[in-house]
Amino acid sequence: MNHSAAASNRSYVYTLALGALGVVFGDIGTSPLYSMREAFHGPHALALTHGNVLGVLSLIFWSLVLMISGWYLMYVMRCDNRGEGGILALMSLVEPKAQLTGRGRGRWVVLMGLAGAALLYGDGIITPAISVLGAIEGLTVVTPVFEPYVVPLSILVLFAVFWQQRRGTATIGAIFGPVLLLWFIVMAVLGLRGLLRHPGVLAAANPIHAILFFKANPWLAFMSLGVVFLVVTGGEALYADMGHFGRKPIRMAWFAVVLPALLLNYFGQGALLLDNPSAAENPFFLLAPAWSRYPLVVLATFAAAIASQALISGAYSLTRQAVALGYLPRMTINHTSKEEIGQIYVPFVNWALLIMTIFLVVFFKSSSAIAAAYGVAVTTTMVLTTILVYFYARDHWRWTKLSAIAIVAPILVITMAFCGASMMKIPHGGWFALLVGAAIMILMTTWRRGRAILAERLRSRAMPLATFIANIKKEPPTRVPGMAIFMTSALDGVPPALLHNLRHNKVLHEQVVLMTVQTQEVPYVPREERYQVVQVSPGIFTMTVRYGFMDTPNVPAVLLRCDAEHIKFDASEVTYFLGRETVLATSRPGMAIWREKLFSFMSANAQRATTYFQIPSTQVVEIGLQVEL
Repeated sequence: MNHSAAASNRSYVYTLALGALGVVFGDIGTSPLYSMREAFHGPHALALTHGNVLGVLSLIFWSLVLMISGWYLMYVMRCDNRGEGGILALMSLVEPKAQLTGRGRGRWVVLMGLAGAALLYGDGIITPAISVLGAIEGLTVVTPVFEPYVVPLSILVLFAVFWQQRRGTATIGAIFGPVLLLWFIVMAVLGLRGLLRHPGVLAAANPIHAILFFKANPWLAFMSLGVVFLVVTGGEALYADMGHFGRKPIRMAWFAVVLPALLLNYFGQGALLLDNPSAAENPFFLLAPAWSRYPLVVLATFAAAIASQALISGAYSLTRQAVALGYLPRMTINHTSKEEIGQIYVPFVNWALLIMTIFLVVFFKSSSAIAAAYGVAVTTTMVLTTILVYFYARDHWRWTKLSAIAIVAPILVITMAFCGASMMKIPHGGWFALLVGAAIMILMTTWRRGRAILAERLRSRAMPLATFIANIKKEPPTRVPGMAIFMTSALDGVPPALLHNLRHNKVLHEQVVLMTVQTQEVPYVPREERYQVVQVSPGIFTMTVRYGFMDTPNVPAVLLRCDAEHIKFDASEVTYFLGRETVLATSRPGMAIWREKLFSFMSANAQRATTYFQIPSTQVVEIGLQVEL
């Protein structure tokens, strides 16, 4: 590589690193707004002693170093599915063919992946609420006059954040990185200002202070882990957003900017608390001189909005993966950028998140109250991710059982300790995250199981393809010009729409294609592997179209790329035949009747297949079919 090419490559990596600041680190970057305050202020506050402050700071320091710098950036981010990260991508790597209906490890892997994904939706609700509330509450530090307006202003900011989603992040994405860079610089400067008050807090980098903290009062120290965990809640976001920026830019941004700024700010807050215990009410904003607090509130609000954006975008990506993998019904997914495939907007998810987030703000009213709900979802997801990484290390890195246990077991102990401490918050608000996760888990497993039962019912009624071909050879029907494409979930049987058309219209098109669309357990399928065509009889073909779980299905585009030697057609003369099933809940073996009714409701409200596969509606014939589950 010549000098100019190397310089260009470095410039590109720096640009990506700046972008990563605005998307990947928004969540973890706004944790200083509330983390230290929750440890030393409120009904469950620790006593403001020298030992407690250094003990908490030591736990924060080593949590960031071990969990983020060590575990997530060095190990977890190496578990990528062709560059894509996140717990669903990890699940598909560990058990590519696992099903909910299977047995053994595969079924448990699927359940862990779905549980982690479901809980991350709860994080997508809580993060915007706690971040925005934490920022707006800075106004009350300036003057208590603003206290009655914190909730209304927070709702206004949240509504603006969710409202702009439909325009996409492409238009404002360019400012995300620079704003967060400014945010981290300001945090570092404020931290240095605090450190000048009490430089001795830097001794907390010695882990002996964490050990002494636990030795002095084991139960209080354990309970404090639920608060300490707030500083590493962005770990899963690092992994989930890896596909947007890549490992190198994310690591560069973390070690060069984010980690130093966070540590300086946390140590600065600790120094302030030792110098002025009354600052526990809001140590982040009280680090700043009085004249700068209004602009700091504005900057914090922007940072909180950007942190919210990252989690909201993550929920969109998670939804697209779940839909593609067959765990959620089809829904409208709008692409907001012609250049970046990852920039999407899912209207249903957007407005559902807004409603739930506003409910949180109105119900809990303060970031301290919401902090009780925070952590339960993310700690549980981290435990599940750690277990899946163990299986990945054994299967893909070929680690011995002893090596895998030696690396994973200490991290699992730490994450389970965080999880256990967070579970103590369940009566105080943690129930909300678990309730959201359980509800989404029920939806995903019901949809997956329902689709499997529906496919089995249709398969049992379908005529074998070989029998159909033998019948039309014996009694050839009238062939009419054009191509008919019959969408089907399996190619071993004849779609009901084809039999219905032949039975009632007594004709068969000159070219008949039985098409099935499959989602592979990889993010993207190369173009050369996109489709496979097999001629099973003169004028009759089977066609398998493959997409990755990050691809956007487009059936007409695939047809245009088909080899003319296999299929010759005029795109304007293609007719697509689709079956539209009306699902009826019955007492037949399969699922509980309430789940069958839920599946029927989800099926009736799913996005039409024509829209999802981008099929021109003017060329579609839908044939209704009633199916009893």
